[in-house]
Amino acid sequence: MLEFSKIVLKKVSFDKKLFKKELRKSAMWLSKSDMIILKIWALSTFSQYNYIIKEVFDQIG
Repeated sequence: MLEFSKIVLKKVSFDKKLFKKELRKSAMWLSKSDMIILKIWALSTFSQYNYIIKEVFDQIG
């Protein structure tokens, strides 16, 4: 599921709102350990969306 989430996020990264929606969905489906991996990967891959990534993961906790 983690790899699938990465693929989806890469494909929707052109749109800020769609990226946020898909990131939120992905984070909710993953285990805690995979969620941490996804957060680190997303922060390093999509630096232009750092504030969105932090916001989504802060809401999920």
